Amino acid sequence: MNNNALVSGAGLGFRREMESELDLLTTEYVDFLEVAPENWMRLGGKYQHLFEQVSDKHNMVTHGLSLSLGSPDPLDINFVKEVGQFLRKYKIKHYTEHLSYCSADGHMYDLMPIPFTSDAVHHVANRIKQVQDILEQKIAIENVSSYLSQSSELSELEFTNAVLEESDCLLLLDVNNVYVNSINHQYDSKTFIQGLPSERILYGHIAGHYDEADDLKVDTHGSDVIDSVWSLLEFAYQKHGVYPTLLERDFNIPAMNDLFTEVNMIKKIQAKYQKEAVNE
Repeated sequence: MNNNALVSGAGLGFRREMESELDLLTTEYVDFLEVAPENWMRLGGKYQHLFEQVSDKHNMVTHGLSLSLGSPDPLDINFVKEVGQFLRKYKIKHYTEHLSYCSADGHMYDLMPIPFTSDAVHHVANRIKQVQDILEQKIAIENVSSYLSQSSELSELEFTNAVLEESDCLLLLDVNNVYVNSINHQYDSKTFIQGLPSERILYGHIAGHYDEADDLKVDTHGSDVIDSVWSLLEFAYQKHGVYPTLLERDFNIPAMNDLFTEVNMIKKIQAKYQKEAVNE
């Protein structure tokens, strides 16, 4: 499979739990797969063979977990180089990460939101530039979910756009995270999506979440996508054009055919707005 091809269509996050149904995972149902490089690049034996099987048949993208772009710690240069080796070995074109941090004198098991300040914009943008210089390619950053309000001089939208502009990187647009944050922090999800730069969207995520309360949603990737999030994906396509979109499912992973139902929903929505664009 030529992983140097630009990603397109509807994708699925690949997890080791899917190994038992690998024969069902074909390009007929899924256009591309996404993996966390940390979960695969240091493995040998059985799982290395599994990854080689999958990457031979599918276009792949990578979505990192531990780059920790907002951390006060020095950037882990050796880790970035290791990611670069992994991308080259498997001819994977795209590397994405979270606009967050997960380390400060040690790693945490969560993705923490970055304060929305001008100083943080410069700090994160400089680290993204470092990563892009080492990898010799642009990366994409994902808007992340958060649960506690913080005093900020910028809005989340202003902060995100400032980082994109200063670092000259791309965007991985997660509409579920937009929905979750719009409830948790009481802002308009459509205004946020409309304010993002279309030309920087590399691809997108859609996922399910957990309803902790009416005013608190938790991004778990452990349930089906709800109607409101599907509607928000449609709105994003209306405003930015149809972009590649991937279904994330990390917990309570159902049978492959159930996952394909949601991937197919992405394809149906994409086809609808592609048709509308042609008819305009």
